[in-house]
Amino acid sequence: MIRNKKKRKIKLRRLFLLFLAIIIVITGCLGHSKVKNADSDNDKEEETEVAKLQIIDENSNTRSIAIMINNIAEARPYQSGLQDAYLVYEMIVEGGITRLMAVFKDQNLERVGPVRSSRHYYLDYALENDAIYTHFGWSTYAEDDIASLDINNINGLYDSGFWRETDLPVAYEHTAFTSTENILNVAAHRNYRTTTDQATLLNYSVEEVDISIKEGAIAATNVTIPYSDYVTTSYKYNPILKRYYRSVNGEAHVDYVTDRQYYAKNIIIAKVKNYSIDSYGRQNLDNIGTGDGYYITDGYAVPIKWTKTSRSSQTVYTYLDGTEITVNDGNTFIQIEPISENPTFSE
Repeated sequence: MIRNKKKRKIKLRRLFLLFLAIIIVITGCLGHSKVKNADSDNDKEEETEVAKLQIIDENSNTRSIAIMINNIAEARPYQSGLQDAYLVYEMIVEGGITRLMAVFKDQNLERVGPVRSSRHYYLDYALENDAIYTHFGWSTYAEDDIASLDINNINGLYDSGFWRETDLPVAYEHTAFTSTENILNVAAHRNYRTTTDQATLLNYSVEEVDISIKEGAIAATNVTIPYSDYVTTSYKYNPILKRYYRSVNGEAHVDYVTDRQYYAKNIIIAKVKNYSIDSYGRQNLDNIGTGDGYYITDGYAVPIKWTKTSRSSQTVYTYLDGTEITVNDGNTFIQIEPISENPTFSE
């Protein structure tokens, strides 16, 4: 009898331990399940965060700032701030050289420049971005148009917010710099509007845009964009980082402050006729109407059309089938290239 009672106790104890083990396993599984669900929620939150555009804040109504940037060879080594622009325009000016206009939004930059004078056709591209136009001096054509078009402008000839870095080994006219804070302070003093309800010039995509399947797409690891006998802009694609590194006349285009080579996620080429309008060789552009061009990203170039119906209207870039392009999330260099020149692409 005693032996049977011991056997029963042993069996009961084993059953209890087995039951306890089952409970622990079930609880552990439930615990792991909860942790997994929590991780899944975190993953979803991270995916949502990643899904936001990085180049601009789509919910921001801050007005853009457009700054004329000196691109003459002597001044180029001292350029700074261009990488933080979401758009940079390059256009030809007198003498076969080019000048840049960098467009910034929601940036706080302590040094941007060298700032240079205005040319009247740059106003068309400041207008299409509803930007506060910043420059140091102007041509008579630009001065007249700024007045007639009522452009909100900040001019280093008359406004504060600029300084000269006279220790640089360049001519005095190449030494003007500013900051975004200074520009906004002058804008506030002038009672300029600092918000906008205008949509961005380009449509951006968080998901990678694949143009390799588009009509006429060609491989474009190396991109060469001649402007004149004096200036050729080029880009070389980095397939690992998926960006194009920029050079001018065969030399890396490098930021003075960061000492890093400028790069672009997107490149747009718009072919536009230019011609001289005075004895100084100042230029005009036939940029109202339509023309040919290319959109370049992720190692490919595809032919596009551009259309601009007025000086203040936004340029619309479309594929050959008429569909408006959507660009990859990232900065864009818009190369307004003379129609007399031809870009080249190679692997």
